[in-house]
Amino acid sequence: MSSSEPSTVPAGNVTNATAVHNGTSVSPASGLSAFYAEWDFLLLTAQVTFSAMGIIWLGANSSLRRPPSASPPKKKKGKKEEKEDKFVEGFAATDAIMLPVLAGCVLIGLYYLIKWMEDPELLNKIIRTYMSVISVMSLGKLSADALHLFWSLVFPAVWMDGAGKFYKIDYARRQQLLLADDASETVDREKTTPFPGYLSSVKFSDKLNGVCWEVRHLLTEEWTLRLAMHGLGQTKMKIKLNDLVGFNIALLATIAYFVTGLPWLSNVLGTAFSYSAFTLMSPTSFAIGTGVLVGLFVYDIVMVFYTPYMITVATKLDVPIKLVFTGAGRRSSMLGLGDIVVPGIFIALALRFDLWRYYERQIKYVPTSLTTEVGQETSDETTTVTETQYRAIKPTYLNLQGQWGNRLWTTSLSRPFSVSTATPALASAAFPKTYFYASMAGYFLGMTLTLVMLLVFKHGQPALLYLVPCVAGAVWITGAVRGELGLMWKYTEDGSLDTEDVVVEMDGHGNVIKEVSKKEDGASGSGEKDAESNVIGDAAKAVTDLAGVVEHDSEKSKGYYSVFLFSLTAPRQPGPKDD
Repeated sequence: MSSSEPSTVPAGNVTNATAVHNGTSVSPASGLSAFYAEWDFLLLTAQVTFSAMGIIWLGANSSLRRPPSASPPKKKKGKKEEKEDKFVEGFAATDAIMLPVLAGCVLIGLYYLIKWMEDPELLNKIIRTYMSVISVMSLGKLSADALHLFWSLVFPAVWMDGAGKFYKIDYARRQQLLLADDASETVDREKTTPFPGYLSSVKFSDKLNGVCWEVRHLLTEEWTLRLAMHGLGQTKMKIKLNDLVGFNIALLATIAYFVTGLPWLSNVLGTAFSYSAFTLMSPTSFAIGTGVLVGLFVYDIVMVFYTPYMITVATKLDVPIKLVFTGAGRRSSMLGLGDIVVPGIFIALALRFDLWRYYERQIKYVPTSLTTEVGQETSDETTTVTETQYRAIKPTYLNLQGQWGNRLWTTSLSRPFSVSTATPALASAAFPKTYFYASMAGYFLGMTLTLVMLLVFKHGQPALLYLVPCVAGAVWITGAVRGELGLMWKYTEDGSLDTEDVVVEMDGHGNVIKEVSKKEDGASGSGEKDAESNVIGDAAKAVTDLAGVVEHDSEKSKGYYSVFLFSLTAPRQPGPKDD
């Protein structure tokens, strides 16, 4: 992973001293024009800073998943257990050395390739083609998530009216339910539409109302995609309509960028790259993440201040590896994607640590008796020793994704920062984000320092020079002030903390001293259950294989077989039900 620095346009920069424009000396500007120029610069730098922070904010929230301190949701009867998202790339300690080395090799190689080619247009086309192909998936995810957000605002699952009453929209029965304080639900016969607010009581025709419910259902429920090719195999996956639409949007945008090369489309693709990186990459732990930041911190300083590689490559290549912002006149500023992704994945780690702490505080320790048989050295007799230990019971994880619309519709305008408890998921989504806010404040401070130094020295600055100490320092200082450095050092996303049935020893104050025993999360409780599940699994596989044989024989008897299969099945809309 490489990173590049923000840079100003070397011409047209008005300061309180003599400015140089296109090599010609210009007398100092008047006070009004100087103020306008500096104000324009402030607007441009604010655009750079808040755009980067917005990408990190959204990307960090999209990376949230079940923490090791929570147990998986219980599987509903008749439904298959959903697979949890996993990070594709988790950093190791050696990456603190290897990443800067590999980034340096790539950067130097690109620099000399540009020098050798003299005109980098061909290289731009090659890299642009490559980036266009791989950007389809990342932009598809960004587009799909944006559509999910939009439709969650149109079709929330729960909303609040002006009187403070909460309503739950039940698409299975095509009704809206009034939620009482005692968690009871009452059907509101006046609200018959799938919309919140004023539209909930509008009297549409039966046909139009049915169409609205159908649209809501198709947009919120999962579709089934089947793909098979003779001789290669078959696959089946669950997707949503927004995913399909997002993929097509990404495909069209990528083709448009490849053909036109418009700068704003380059920014869109760069934003998508950065956004998708948060869901694919993890620093694994705070120690490894800090090591990687420090390694790239040194790399950025060397490449910007002591070599021409960074600035040359960043300015010569017109590909989506940076965000370019243009102000009035000829002013512009650019920020490399590395300056967003590198500190951004560390900030996302801080947010997931906040979520882990939130569920870790809810773990209950239930007394349990442990019986141990101790043999005697002088005889064959054994002594039974019984002692009381404590078993850790983890709370059940509530999926926090897709709560933006519910949060908006259940928040009062008079109390915009209040925590909504209309549903357990909404209450969980408002978990304390202490380390996340601290790291975001550190990023803002680092970007501010970068832009101040940019203005003072009028030379491209390595953003990581200021971002790394500010972001990492903010997180570690927060941990030191809160006395949680030990927890920060303990937290890891390598899977070692994801256990269940942990038996611990506690002191008289209720603090955990040590773990006595533990079991992998999701492991069976006894050998009999394992044997039973194996038998059931073998039987199910046999039935599936038999069905496949019957189908295959049936096709053969008809004289044909499937060469290629592409099937998209929409979810069936349940009819309205009465209480």
